[in-house]
Order: sequence, then C-alpha cells, then structure tokens
Amino acid sequence: MPSALVVGYAPQAAPGVDGDALRAALDEELTRFGEHGIDAAMALVVFDESAESVLVAALTERPWDVVVVGGGIRKTEQLLPLFEQIVNLIRRHAPQASIAFNTSGGDSVEAARRWL
Repeated sequence: MPSALVVGYAPQAAPGVDGDALRAALDEELTRFGEHGIDAAMALVVFDESAESVLVAALTERPWDVVVVGGGIRKTEQLLPLFEQIVNLIRRHAPQASIAFNTSGGDSVEAARRWL
C-alpha cells in the first residue's frame, strides 16, 4: 500500500481560522486517503522552534512514498521560511519521497496521487 505524509499548519495556530472545523476537514481528508488505498498520516506544525523536531519525527517514522505540503504553508508569505525549511527537511530525511503540493486541505489525495 502506498504511503503519504501530509504536512500542514496546525489548525490551532492559524489566526482567524476555526481550528475545530479545520481539524474535522483534515480528518475527513485522511479518511479519503484510506478510501483510495493510501496509508496516510499528518504532521501539523506551528511556525516556531518546534517545527523541525515535529517534521523530522514524522519524516523518519517510515519510508514515505510522497510528502504533500499544504497550501496554507506554501501560500502564506510570512510562512515562506517555514516552507523552505519543510522542503529541505524532506530532501534530507525522506529523499525517496516525491514532493507534492495541494491547493487546500480538501485535495491532498489528488496531490499525492499525481506522484504515486
């Protein structure tokens, strides 16, 4: 079974966002992965010194086939340093994984499937 790790910004850390609603949507997306025969997990980070350790732990948990980086991180200008850090950590700790990008939390499955 192929595997995917989705990296996103932690719902509770996103300003002006209903964290509970966003978390529910992310959980629904994990269910969709299973429906497509993909074993998936999420690594949700905040923009602080904990981001690297959270990401390294998730990236080295197993050999991922694809890592999907969420649009919330990629599209937010002030998170550019975090986006760069994520891409470099993927290259270093999961070099076998393809890297995919979603446009929202609701199309992570499609992003991953482009590379599986």
